[in-house]
Amino acid sequence: MTKSDFAVIVPAYNEAPVIKDLVRELRQAFERHGLDGEVVLVDDGSTDDTASLAREEADGWQAFKVVRHKTNQGKTEAVVTGAASTDKSYLVLFDADLQHSPDEIPRFLKQLAEGFDIVTGRKMGAYKKRAVSSIYNRLSRRVFSVPVSDLNSMKAFHRDVLDGLTLRHDWHRFFVVLAHARGATVSEIDIELHPRRAGESKFTGPFRIIVGLLDLVSVGFLLMFSRKPLLLFGASGMLLAGLGILVAGVTSYLRFVHPMLGFEPYIPPMGYRPLLYLVMLCETLGFLLVGFGLVSEQIAQVRDELDALKKQGRPN
Repeated sequence: MTKSDFAVIVPAYNEAPVIKDLVRELRQAFERHGLDGEVVLVDDGSTDDTASLAREEADGWQAFKVVRHKTNQGKTEAVVTGAASTDKSYLVLFDADLQHSPDEIPRFLKQLAEGFDIVTGRKMGAYKKRAVSSIYNRLSRRVFSVPVSDLNSMKAFHRDVLDGLTLRHDWHRFFVVLAHARGATVSEIDIELHPRRAGESKFTGPFRIIVGLLDLVSVGFLLMFSRKPLLLFGASGMLLAGLGILVAGVTSYLRFVHPMLGFEPYIPPMGYRPLLYLVMLCETLGFLLVGFGLVSEQIAQVRDELDALKKQGRPN
């Protein structure tokens, strides 16, 4: 039964001003909707009283527990820790800032019960970072072809989605992308966005935008070329080798054929030696890239074979 076989994972970092409201409203929502799951608050190395205030407010609520990181590791690591701290089949990711209502949880569970692997929320309402978020989401949809319009919102998913999924630092925003690429079914529902009540957002500043774009490139590279690395390295190597052959042909024509046809000898201002070096460079790099691509293909093949053995439950 989805109403009991689920856990709400709440990453929290220095959320003391709002943490009591969060625990109280989660508890009220559980009682109001007859929910019998768990709440796992992951205190991600907070330097304030986030953990102690949460325990104080949750006194007597058996479904609530706090796990802590000794240092601030990031939201992705907090999500992974939260998932490892419960054995429930369904997981709901809920932000500690209460910009989403706990009353949305049953709606996500209902969508999961209909058979979807992942349910994401599409934020409706005023949003300070809407312009940046919209650009990021459009790029993600264009590059990864994910069937959702908002990747940075409340989510719920079956825990099996995490099996075999590697989430590096700050890759929580690409969780849906990576899971969808592995065949997970995804649905989206509209959810209301509320103003932050207290505290400050942990994801602001131009540096976050740069990091997000670089991560997008990194994930794109992983999904596009990790299974077929020869597509990148082989194509690049062949292009360079072809360029080298072209330069060699043009140089040979100017050096030997052009004078034989009765034309004045053409000598480039820098002479022919730099062109010879360019040919050598292109051919060397080209063959190195092709060779690197072939080796990468072998590594990818071994990885796929190991993955297949793991799925079959056989030792490797």
